[in-house]
Amino acid sequence: MNDGTNENGTGGTTDPHHVPGGGHTSGFSVSGMYKDWFLDYASYVILERAVPALYDGLKPVQRRILHSMSDLDDGRYNKVANIIGHTMQYHPHGDASIGDALVQLGQKDLLIDCQGNWGNTLTGDSAAAPRYIEARLSKFANDVVFNPKTTEWQLSYDGRNKEPVYLPVKFPLLLAQGGEGIAVGLSCKVLPHNFNELIDASIAVLRKRSFELLPDFPTAGLADATNYNEGERGGRIRCRARIRKEDNRTLVIHEIPFGTTTTSLIESIIKANEKGKIKVRHIEDNTAENAEVIVHLASGVSPDTTIDALYAFTDCEVSIAPNAVVIENDKPRFVGVKELLRNSTENTLKLLEQELKIKKGELEEQWHFASLERIFIEKKVYRKIEEAETWEEVLSFIDKGLKPHVQELKRPVTQEDIIRLTEIRIKRISRFDAFKADEHIKQLAAQIKEVKDRLAHLVDHAVDYFKELKKKYGTGRERKDRAAHLRHHRGRQGGRGQQEALC
Repeated sequence: MNDGTNENGTGGTTDPHHVPGGGHTSGFSVSGMYKDWFLDYASYVILERAVPALYDGLKPVQRRILHSMSDLDDGRYNKVANIIGHTMQYHPHGDASIGDALVQLGQKDLLIDCQGNWGNTLTGDSAAAPRYIEARLSKFANDVVFNPKTTEWQLSYDGRNKEPVYLPVKFPLLLAQGGEGIAVGLSCKVLPHNFNELIDASIAVLRKRSFELLPDFPTAGLADATNYNEGERGGRIRCRARIRKEDNRTLVIHEIPFGTTTTSLIESIIKANEKGKIKVRHIEDNTAENAEVIVHLASGVSPDTTIDALYAFTDCEVSIAPNAVVIENDKPRFVGVKELLRNSTENTLKLLEQELKIKKGELEEQWHFASLERIFIEKKVYRKIEEAETWEEVLSFIDKGLKPHVQELKRPVTQEDIIRLTEIRIKRISRFDAFKADEHIKQLAAQIKEVKDRLAHLVDHAVDYFKELKKKYGTGRERKDRAAHLRHHRGRQGGRGQQEALC
């Protein structure tokens, strides 16, 4: 009888396919598991956690948060703790990851209207606990992100609920917000761009004109985008703080580089001071709504020399390496920001067309039934059912009564139409106003004509849509940093011209 011990009496097993947790306490081999399980894990992290989708520019956790907020939305603020709990119906991970993602979305000041202490991106201060802060969807999010009629749905991880495969976003959301994630063997870093410039560039795409996109950082500052490389791998941006000389012994840093905080900036200055690279007597952080770091210099130190040293030896100048990666057809794709914008604009055009076709169908159905109702009441078809003894005879009498007048309609009368006619109340029949009914039908016909005209001139409709977005939401979203993009241009003789700085 086999007692479960090997020849050494250690109680192990030589089965290389044995899996831990399978009811045995013996040893097992990890060689096969590492090959298969690690690949599955890496694929899952890339596709389901760290990298945004090309279609809507959102990571799965962001998409589920926004969907949950749409479920809860009644125009009032909801506790963030409540939003996190609701999101766990769709997101199979812990509340901490959902909470962090929600705070990051809120701090971008685009899709979420925040109330309470949501932290400070300038100082690096964290948000208050979820039970103390509140959020609701912004008006922009309700206008741009959601439309159940054009959304494709799938079952949630446990099969109890439905969630969107992608949200029908009609705006280059990823480029506006930026995105960053670290997966297994892959990282993503899309820099944020200016809201109004993205709209102008989308219009340029629709009009088949050239355009240029440079990042715009919420921390403001100075940026040299000479080697931006459209946000693809190999590109690099130099970001600088803006430093003002208050007097010969005081410098004020009033804008900081993207990716830094006043806390990390002050720490880098202290380290440089300890190494003797700069001479600083005292540092104050007065940052609130705007950055303000006051640097008091030691006596006899030149402020101009210190400014140069701050850029050379501290985080007053940093270098950022963009790496635009998105998920397309369940595969990571490296893509430039111009291509991202073109994809977003084409997707917006398709969604607008889809919405117009849906609206056209709905209006035509309303027109059809309004016309059918007018015939049913004006021609007194309802009186013919008095002789009917069965339900089938009622439907048959109505069908026969309508036949002489169906040439006025744009589609055949179905049994569903007849059943709807039987549901009209006597009170409505007795108060029927033929003039009002005709006016309502004319209004529907005018709306149908307008929708058809927009479908015929779809690009113009899309341009008007983007212009309306800029008019409603573009105020106060002007460029915050000064991005200098140096480009070479050829002279008339074909030689190299001087470098031109675009600010």
